[in-house]
Amino acid sequence: MAAVSNAGGCGILATGPLNADETRECIQEIRRLAPGKAFGIGATLLMPGAKENAEVALEEQVPLINVSLGKADWIADAAHSYGGKVLSTITTAKHAQSALDSGADALMCTGHEAAAHGGDVTSLVLIRTLSERFPATPVVAAGGFADGRGLAAALTLGADAVAMGSRFAVSQESPLADEIKKIVSVPGIDGGATEADTLYGKNFDGLYARVLKSPAAVRLNARPTPFPVVFYRAFKAASAMGIPLWKVLPGLLTQYKSMYAVANFGAATASLEAATVDGILGDTGVQFIGQCQGLIKDIPKVDDLVQRIIRDAMDAAEENRSRFSSE
Repeated sequence: MAAVSNAGGCGILATGPLNADETRECIQEIRRLAPGKAFGIGATLLMPGAKENAEVALEEQVPLINVSLGKADWIADAAHSYGGKVLSTITTAKHAQSALDSGADALMCTGHEAAAHGGDVTSLVLIRTLSERFPATPVVAAGGFADGRGLAAALTLGADAVAMGSRFAVSQESPLADEIKKIVSVPGIDGGATEADTLYGKNFDGLYARVLKSPAAVRLNARPTPFPVVFYRAFKAASAMGIPLWKVLPGLLTQYKSMYAVANFGAATASLEAATVDGILGDTGVQFIGQCQGLIKDIPKVDDLVQRIIRDAMDAAEENRSRFSSE
């Protein structure tokens, strides 16, 4: 993540599997590795532990906090007090308006092509819709972008920046397991990794999500996980993250619908870690990945990748300009 910031981007720390102490340590390490550079942390507010991680980020005065799946007005108020910014991940114009009403400074527009929890609308339409409806708000395009031509296209549609989670995950500095990097970047390994080799459904973690096609992903997406199994796995995941039972149980008893989604998400943790950390797919691991995996064909250093993306975007823009030139 620090490598992205050092290369001129804005790396965002995924705090989902981290407890508050680990989040603080990571923030301090990022500042050591990328002194003075822009960076952020992600907070999926629906999840247990996310509130505590966001509080740590605010205490550490992290420049950018990327929030999703929850009301973040308290985060915006605290971040704005020290000059921080809030980037809200959304999938519809309705969600965008709610995010802005809660104090968001910018919108991460997540199209259907995206890894993990993209929406129903494709990036081609979503970016243009939101950039027109909210012209004064910076728009970050996410979902389907992995190269310079994608960057040029997003800017043409009205975006101010792009997020390339899948692309930067498959880089030399990324902590993603090497086995998964090879599967994504070299088509044909373990069943292939083209743009068609993803699955999109809600049975894996309780929310509509896009994952790399694997035997485990097919099985877990085939039907909803039985109620007792979901909660058993969720409690195990919470325990592994250091979240005490008393923080989870009241919600299970009083907010069944939302907490069932949380439990599903927690139950998926083991499968996600098997892939991202241990590099195992097969009947065990599940990897979030976007359809842009079909565009990922190497495992470069982050700085080389950023320079390539910028160069190719400039070439694409010039190529398009020349097509409309009267000369």
